[in-house]
Amino acid sequence: MIDLHSHILPGLDDGSPSLAESLQMARQAVADGTTEMACTPHITPGIYENATANIARAVQALEQELRGAGIPLVLHVGADVHVAPDLPERLAEGSVPTLNSSRYFLFEPPHHVLPPRLEELAARLINSGFVPILTHPERLTWIKANYDVVERLNAAGCLIQITADSVIGAFGRSALYYSEKLIDEGRVDIIASDTHGARRRRPGLSQAVVAAAKRCGEDEVYNMVVKRPNDILANRPLEPIGKAHAKTGAAKAGRFAGLGRLFKGGSV
Repeated sequence: MIDLHSHILPGLDDGSPSLAESLQMARQAVADGTTEMACTPHITPGIYENATANIARAVQALEQELRGAGIPLVLHVGADVHVAPDLPERLAEGSVPTLNSSRYFLFEPPHHVLPPRLEELAARLINSGFVPILTHPERLTWIKANYDVVERLNAAGCLIQITADSVIGAFGRSALYYSEKLIDEGRVDIIASDTHGARRRRPGLSQAVVAAAKRCGEDEVYNMVVKRPNDILANRPLEPIGKAHAKTGAAKAGRFAGLGRLFKGGSV
């Protein structure tokens, strides 16, 4: 499986505090079936002033440590990018990284306040050639009163990523409810761990895969944790699944092959 959202790089944000913890997180991810991971520390103006250069150096350093420790986890450069008015310009100049230098990037709104002109910013980003991946909307406290904003962002071209722990109820009833609602409506493009530590918010996707498969089918979950993440890292064009479902009027998820490919030696 491929995990596109992690805070595994040591000392860059509120994720891993040390190299030792990062190595433990990597071991846990591999044991759970993750083969590739995007390293996506926060970029939050005034709080976490990360940028492409220091993130890339940190990824290279951690890759060397993983090789030395014999941990078979492939890493990719990325960031968990907080909304900001100048984001299109910073992405275009390369100071803010996309996922593996693709057109796709993790787009994080504030958790507790719906920012003004969020949809306008998303439109500017898309018109500039980038594809925002809206991170964990099911956990945003403003989703209950503003679910229509998530729907419109999805229809405009934003992909949707939900958190693995939300799907299994570890973030509480509201996050579980909205993760299931988004899955049932055929809006979820990606499930990722958003791991922050080896004990708190541990890496791993397998439990969420099993839970989500009961709602949308095994083939569709395979798409969420293998096919679409792989396409994103390869910069292949993707349309949000929610947009496609709006056109067809219904999800058409298979229910038989996906988990076999994930957990019985198939190509991941």
